[in-house]
Amino acid sequence: MTENSLIRTLQDTIESQNKTIEALREELKRSNENMEYLIQKLYGRKTEKTFAIDGQLVINDIELGLFNEAESEMDPAVLEPVPFEEPIKRTRKGYKRKDLFKDLPSHDQVFKIEESKQICPTDGNRLSVVGNKFVRSEIRYVPAEVSVVNIYQETYECRTCKKENRPGMFSPSTPEPVLQHSYATASSVAWTMYQKFVQAVPLYRQEKDWKQMGFPLSRATLSNWIIKTSEEWLNPVVEKLHEELLKEKYLHADETPVQVFREEGKKNTTKSYMWVYSTSTDSKHGIRIFKYAKGRTGDNAKDFLKGFNGYLHTDGYTGYGKVKDIHHCLCWAHVRRYFKDALPKDMESPEATLPATGIAYCNQLFDWERKFKSLSPEDRKKMRLEKEKPVLDAFWSWVESSNEKVLPKSNIGKALQYALNHKEKLETYLEDGNCVISNNIAENSIRPFTIGRKNWTFCGSPEGANASACVYTLVETAKANGLNPYKYLEFVLSRLPGSDFKTNPKILDLMMPWAELIQKTCKA
Repeated sequence: MTENSLIRTLQDTIESQNKTIEALREELKRSNENMEYLIQKLYGRKTEKTFAIDGQLVINDIELGLFNEAESEMDPAVLEPVPFEEPIKRTRKGYKRKDLFKDLPSHDQVFKIEESKQICPTDGNRLSVVGNKFVRSEIRYVPAEVSVVNIYQETYECRTCKKENRPGMFSPSTPEPVLQHSYATASSVAWTMYQKFVQAVPLYRQEKDWKQMGFPLSRATLSNWIIKTSEEWLNPVVEKLHEELLKEKYLHADETPVQVFREEGKKNTTKSYMWVYSTSTDSKHGIRIFKYAKGRTGDNAKDFLKGFNGYLHTDGYTGYGKVKDIHHCLCWAHVRRYFKDALPKDMESPEATLPATGIAYCNQLFDWERKFKSLSPEDRKKMRLEKEKPVLDAFWSWVESSNEKVLPKSNIGKALQYALNHKEKLETYLEDGNCVISNNIAENSIRPFTIGRKNWTFCGSPEGANASACVYTLVETAKANGLNPYKYLEFVLSRLPGSDFKTNPKILDLMMPWAELIQKTCKA
């Protein structure tokens, strides 16, 4: 081998090793980035809020300037916010006492001097009452109490009919039971549901509570109550809510995994999913429908939303693409979340600039949305095109130029590519002033389910998962309409048994949470 060829071989070897070293460095950088991301997810703050001061994005006390070339023209007269009035300072004596106690039953407790001691120690004359002096107010808690109600029918007879051998026995009608051959009542089942699906108290803990109150109910019995009453009485209400949901023009959807046991054809460790569909914030009727499904395929959303052809707000999950004949709006909160996840631990490093700039652009859009909140849909659409469209144009230009400078597999690379992949659907909200730029309403609706899931971990069967979906639907829909979930569940369970809603579907209209009687009796 000649000297020149040996040199070339050595140069090639060094160049190859340098490339290997550089690749390992990039791999190590990605690994550290992923590790920091996972540590942040596990131990860090969960809030996604960022804020701006004088047009500067502030994250961890570091200011990063915004690009204002496309947004320099302002119109303060149009966007001037209405100032809030200073709250009136109250004295401690009258501090909100009336407001605090207005919905609570109350009674007075008057302490008296014993009659035998109502003698003046100075002259021995009898004391006279001159009035009551207020000392304080207290809140008294009365623990729950279980009682047994024995139901009888008083029987009557017509003596004349009896003498003349005619049927003459009469008895009053009694309300139908919630479940045949069961101790269950509307109140006990509604309370069990409220504890589990509102307070996130699993059935094994409720079993202990029932035992302490003197009635040993097993968790299996409580589970039967939930499943059977859901199948017989609550599902028809949910189906009616589904009909009403499809009449809306603006909907939101989201999904979250849930572990379900005894699912036919699936291992217990396989993920199933709970889907939620919600009306928009400005809808006349608030509806939140939970739907259990074996998987995450987009066919679930396609089948559930059959007949809907309005605007659907979701995250970037591709499965929603199977829903046809809709206008698909994607969520800018998810875009901001990608950039937030790309922020490095060291905020002073050069790597912090791109994620922070992406967050700054997203925050500008959210700031404009807050200013446009009180406008009519028509004016909101007009102002979005005037003020937000330039921000969007500048954002896309920045994303395209920045995407060429980063590693595709890095967190910032993923954030930039996510935005580019969904550019068209991220701008759909500009078409209609009733659309919103985030899917937070669906995420907030499904959050109680995810919180409850931490306590009860899994559903014991598909029947249990379907019952959970049914009850969560009524609970969250009740909240969306300003109702007390327990009162609403008790109302439905006390009135549907014994009714002929199958032959007279209009009865279900009276079970809707916006019905006049329900609004009067079940208000939170």
